[in-house]
Amino acid sequence: MKTTAMQTSQCRFFTLPVIALFTLIFAGSVSCADAPTDPPPVLLELKGNLSVHDPALIKEGNTYYLFCTGGNRRAGYTPIRCSKDLRWWTLCGHVFRELPAWAPLEIPGTRGIWAPDISYFNGAYHLYYSISTFGKNNSAIGLAVNKTLDPNSPDYKWQDRGMVLRSTAGVDDWNAIDANIVIEDEKNVWICWGSFWSGIQMRRIDPATGKLSAEDTSHHTLSSRPRKGEQQTPPVDGSVEAPFIVKHKDWWYLFVSFDLCCRGVDSTYNIVVGRSKNVIGPYADRDGVPMTEGGGTQVLKATTENWKGPGHCAVLREPDQDYLVFHAYHGKTGRSELKISTISWQDGWPVVAPLP
Repeated sequence: MKTTAMQTSQCRFFTLPVIALFTLIFAGSVSCADAPTDPPPVLLELKGNLSVHDPALIKEGNTYYLFCTGGNRRAGYTPIRCSKDLRWWTLCGHVFRELPAWAPLEIPGTRGIWAPDISYFNGAYHLYYSISTFGKNNSAIGLAVNKTLDPNSPDYKWQDRGMVLRSTAGVDDWNAIDANIVIEDEKNVWICWGSFWSGIQMRRIDPATGKLSAEDTSHHTLSSRPRKGEQQTPPVDGSVEAPFIVKHKDWWYLFVSFDLCCRGVDSTYNIVVGRSKNVIGPYADRDGVPMTEGGGTQVLKATTENWKGPGHCAVLREPDQDYLVFHAYHGKTGRSELKISTISWQDGWPVVAPLP
């Protein structure tokens, strides 16, 4: 996440009859930039502690740190898993020993911490997390920071900075969960979020505080789906949630999850993507359908015989390879499990390995 993967296009030149060659060139059919250069995507073989829901991943030094939904009063909240090679994962701690003091006061009935997002800017790691109750949009997003992710460092200490933003039932037609930080550059940082209701939202962040900008209060809707009727509780219609935005070459890509999570073998989650030249949109799918009108090019299907409902993805960027990180539900047990696929950029769009 702290590095940017760069891809270099290569074209093989070959001999064509002169007329055919000129026909191709003037028709715009020979394009080095559009030629797919990445190898086919591969699903990594993972081992260890893989019981993960809503993964977020970053690398510090030679260690990968993965944060996810989960935890309890006895063990702590927001589990952390560690790996040296992206394949073998161990549980290596929790962010919170107990719920932040502000959380149950602001959102009565909350029992846990959901959907963390991890990023690095302004000299610190920023962990944004969700406080809510299932199926309601009386929700909030909080922030905790740390100088390092290495638990053996003397600088290791999570400091909670409290609430960043919230949605209020009956007032806001959006839901303040599933945060994702987008770093355009050191001066331009954005937060996007959303689940059901009117979809995916975005605001500018003040990099110095990690909270909403007081100077730019513009509110942007990035993705939404048509609803057949009034919003129901729990939501059952027009689901789009779990945004993740990443830049590849000249385009910003917005990944979101459609349909339903958290139902085990009955989960219908699936991952779609759109892209934009501007970080705040508008985003559109491969067919040109705006994501604010239900558009989205499918990245991973909803189901196979062995795995159901892949979703809530994140993208890990390495110097020579990008990875899609997500969870899926076991086809028999219904338990969520970590999955990682390499990303192959083909004709300007991300392609990942299918689930077995």
